[in-house]
Amino acid sequence: MGPMNFPRNEAGPRRIRLLAAAVLVAVLVGALLFLLFVRPAPPRSITMATGADGGAYQQFAERYRRILAQHGVELRLVATRGGVENLQKLNDPASGISVAFVQGGLTSEKESPDLVSLGTVFYEPVWIFVKGEFGKPTAGALKGKHVFLGPEGSGSRKLGLELIAALGMETSGMDIVDLPTAEVPAALRDGRLDIALVVASWESPVVHQLFAQENVSAISFPRADAHVALRPFLNKVTVPQGVADLRKNIPPADLVLVAPKTSIVARGDLHPALQYLLLEAAAQTHSAPGIFQKAGQFPSAEPIDLPLSDEARQYYRTGPPFLMRYLPFWMAIMVGRLLVVLIPVLGVLFPLVRLLPSTYGWYIRRRIFSLYGELKVLEIEMEAPSADRALLRNRLERLEARANHLRVPTMFTHFLYTLRAHIELVRGRLAQQPDR
Repeated sequence: MGPMNFPRNEAGPRRIRLLAAAVLVAVLVGALLFLLFVRPAPPRSITMATGADGGAYQQFAERYRRILAQHGVELRLVATRGGVENLQKLNDPASGISVAFVQGGLTSEKESPDLVSLGTVFYEPVWIFVKGEFGKPTAGALKGKHVFLGPEGSGSRKLGLELIAALGMETSGMDIVDLPTAEVPAALRDGRLDIALVVASWESPVVHQLFAQENVSAISFPRADAHVALRPFLNKVTVPQGVADLRKNIPPADLVLVAPKTSIVARGDLHPALQYLLLEAAAQTHSAPGIFQKAGQFPSAEPIDLPLSDEARQYYRTGPPFLMRYLPFWMAIMVGRLLVVLIPVLGVLFPLVRLLPSTYGWYIRRRIFSLYGELKVLEIEMEAPSADRALLRNRLERLEARANHLRVPTMFTHFLYTLRAHIELVRGRLAQQPDR
């Protein structure tokens, strides 16, 4: 019998490579399907309802637009008449509006079940500007007066009517003048208005124009504490004496006002990544100190009318997601989507990969041990008195040939050497018995 020459085995490693490639392809296909259909990428553009042209809502939205543009997201702005119209558009999926500024006190979770809040961002005081003198808020105080309460469809008009009624003043005898908010200063100056009730932030250009008007003065809101107690969405704020113009001492005394807070309201299906981006824009836009707020007070996790979204709650607890702190927006999105897929997949693949070598080893040993089983049968048949020794030698030769041509990895060759040695032992015993 010649030396045992085992050809170099490539079948085992090739099978492992093929199996690994198949698993990898399956993982990539599954990941692609997940990313395309289960966790889609955020859209490249969203639409925001602002407010009247030239108002504070629009000014703030322009800052948001510039910030989002730096991250490759287009923020399209749609001018509206105010918070009421903003809510109508947000509640209508066909409007295409995904986010808007909404004044507090205009809706509720029951009325707008598909909307969520991203937090409050600034105060919107209720300013009362009058031409000349204004007496006590009696029932007939507004009779025959030309009054501005904000455009039709604005939050200003809705809140204004509620507060006037709460003060006990009748609205039936007054003339509600409907005109753009930007025209209010000129209308008061020209006598087309007697009173203007404007719900707007301190940053609103109209507020500063009204303070600069001669013969126009701002008055404190009567019984502000009571209104705040009865309407939790309102806050009491104070406009310090002289803050509008120190040289002219305007206003001549502290003004006590009531003020709802404005929230960023979004549709509940707005992509989480865009919610985080809007919150970052809000932090950059509204975190500075002002006459009503301290530095860092806004944006704030206050669910005034609507519950905070899950993303907003997470943002206020821990800040932006880890990847968005250190990577550009779209790279963070891509890496985050891949991690969502790869982490659980790797958790499944790791034990499987560890199992593959032992499974393959079991398969190789099984092939060798099956030859041992045949050798054992030959050895048993050899002891039979009627055994055909020539036939047994022939079967033993074929068994040895199969063992010689069995391809196994190098780490398993010692099993084959042992098998060949045992075949040789059986051949020696068979040779010592004469043919029968």
